[in-house]
Amino acid sequence: MKRIALFLLTNVAVMVVLGIAVNLLGLNHFLSASGIDLGSLLGFSLVMGFGGAIISLLMSKPMAKMSTGAQVINDSPDATHQWLVHTVARFAQSAGIAMPEVAIYEGAPNAFATGAFKNSALVAVSTGLVQSMTREEVEAVIGHEVAHVANGDMVTMTLIQGVMNTFVVFLSRVIGYVVDRIILRNDREGPGIGYIVTTIVMDLLLGVLAALIVAWFSRQREFRADAGAAGLMGRKQPMINALARLGGLDPGEMPKSMQAMGISARPGGLMALFSTHPPMEERIARLRGSA
Repeated sequence: MKRIALFLLTNVAVMVVLGIAVNLLGLNHFLSASGIDLGSLLGFSLVMGFGGAIISLLMSKPMAKMSTGAQVINDSPDATHQWLVHTVARFAQSAGIAMPEVAIYEGAPNAFATGAFKNSALVAVSTGLVQSMTREEVEAVIGHEVAHVANGDMVTMTLIQGVMNTFVVFLSRVIGYVVDRIILRNDREGPGIGYIVTTIVMDLLLGVLAALIVAWFSRQREFRADAGAAGLMGRKQPMINALARLGGLDPGEMPKSMQAMGISARPGGLMALFSTHPPMEERIARLRGSA
């Protein structure tokens, strides 16, 4: 609940900062003269920016189950399933969170954690992960996902994405009005073609910049979860072994909405800047060098 409260406070803070910045720059007079209500624009940016992000967060568990076909196994009598559930329960207790739902799904080696609240999360592993790794390595991967939950990473990433979305929506429209009214000198009532085209272009350009920032934060989140898994396991080597093993396996294609939640990805070239996961070699080096 603390992170949800932070989420709400950040919404307010972002709106206040944008409002103050516009007033200090004198843009409020320009916007008013152009027929734009600053309060309405801020409200629109808030709804468009944070609205989608928070809805996505609240729907994350059912959407994850639906998109991956994950089956909850908390009450399964299967011996392997019981071992997975016991492992999650042990780590959840150590991390000080409530027992998550545990699920398994058909697919290439990967795992993910999701959920709007750390005490009602979902931890899922693929059949490919269980079949291709040792039990100790699988436990390390599960520790990584439990660390994500304990760190509140799902809410944190939603918060960052929401802030970025809000700035993109607000700035693209302000720039659109500046281009339309000042550069193209549109004096007709209502926005002209300059506003429409500029807004679309700036949404794309600023959206790319926002994606770079969000991806960078996500990569830092992965380093922290790796260290968290090592802490839950009591030593680094199992997590190092798991990362090395995953580096030699094909993680396959997860649904796009779930890619940031998985433990494994294959960033390369320029696209590595947009990757939610650092290269395995970098993760192993960071873990080896951690205290």
